[in-house]
Amino acid sequence: MSEQDEKQDLQRFSTLPRHVAIIMDGNGRWAEKRFMGRIAGHKAGVEAVRSVVRACSVRGIEALTLFAFSTENWKRPKDEVSWLMDMFLTALSKEVKKLHENNIRLRVIGDTSAFSDKLQQAINKAESLTQDNQGLNLNIAVNYGGRLDIAMAMQKIGRRIEAGELRADEVTPELIQQHVFLGDLPEPDLFIRTGGEERISNFLLWQLAYSELYFTDVLWPDFDNKAFDDALASFASRQRRFGRTGAQVEEIKQCLDNA
Repeated sequence: MSEQDEKQDLQRFSTLPRHVAIIMDGNGRWAEKRFMGRIAGHKAGVEAVRSVVRACSVRGIEALTLFAFSTENWKRPKDEVSWLMDMFLTALSKEVKKLHENNIRLRVIGDTSAFSDKLQQAINKAESLTQDNQGLNLNIAVNYGGRLDIAMAMQKIGRRIEAGELRADEVTPELIQQHVFLGDLPEPDLFIRTGGEERISNFLLWQLAYSELYFTDVLWPDFDNKAFDDALASFASRQRRFGRTGAQVEEIKQCLDNA
């Protein structure tokens, strides 16, 4: 086994995920249970975001991707959508300095062209400020959809074919990986969805191909350090084989432990 293969196996079979992706579900139901408006639930959810970002930073997790607003979420009540856009703008203004001070790199993925000029400028400013940071990669998916992500990647590849830079038979999974969002990061090892629903909901469809899926009834505003540790413990208990047999995986782990 080459040194590069050993490094890849060490990363793949680690008991700590390098990249965690989360659908933050349950804000509205959290508020309704307390006879409060849905917006109160979104406000409470912001603190849960801060908590999980801190938790990932402390544990040395390389990347965290949060699904904040999908391409389908425009169908929600107009006042809720408007408030969410305002909240995102406010959060960028308030939080980006703290992220920068903590060496966190912020990226926004999705079709941001639908947003106001003010919000687009705030996104660009936040990404530029933090782009050289070497700590946690924090990715916020807004106006994002997995199918849109793949379609946008194929459009980029199609333009390269039209320009004569590529042939159709040169399109490979590795090439597509280079063109989807987050193609430069390790694929998510652990996918978490809070709120009790058990579906992926058009989130990172390409990137989640080999992710471990974890569903919890905990509503997002209640997703604290203990809830996150429960998810990490579930991940650590699983055997990830990537096409190998269980015996092969255990042999690799033994070799890595003895190296």
